[in-house]
Amino acid sequence: MPPRTSPTARQQRLGAELRKLREQSGMSAQQAAALLGVDRTRIPNVESGRFGISPERVRTLAFNYGCPDAGLVDLLAAMAQERDRGWWEEHRGLLPPALLDIAELEYHAAELATAVTTHVPGLLQTEEQARAVFDTAVPLLPEPDLEARLALRLRRQEVLDRPVPYEAVIHEAALRMQFGGPK
Repeated sequence: MPPRTSPTARQQRLGAELRKLREQSGMSAQQAAALLGVDRTRIPNVESGRFGISPERVRTLAFNYGCPDAGLVDLLAAMAQERDRGWWEEHRGLLPPALLDIAELEYHAAELATAVTTHVPGLLQTEEQARAVFDTAVPLLPEPDLEARLALRLRRQEVLDRPVPYEAVIHEAALRMQFGGPK
């Protein structure tokens, strides 16, 4: 499998957690590679999110790193397992990767929290509000970019259809702003 040119935030997080466990154990990347029987360059590539890793290998590394937290190991193995392409992938190449990372992280979240002072949070915006917020960008977004961002924002709201706890702290000023009209 070729290396990823732009790993997602989720892939980077898995790698960062594996790196943290390895460093806490005092093991070098070369020693970790030897445990898996792979080239020494493989571990830094896994830890940067550029290469994938199987759940079994995550468990092997965690065991050898002496990780005492079985729950953490289970979560990391689950992160390695998920290889399905989410709905946000249809926007890849059309929108900045950071926006797609937000959609992916929200999709996998067990809990969501937002604090906003200037406008209603994106997950709660109507199409009209979102369009009005995007219309304040300087310089204005080209129409295809605006429509792509609007489509992503509205699709992200599907996360609220799941039973995921969501806490939004919205400043009164944000509620009084007339983005998209009073409705």
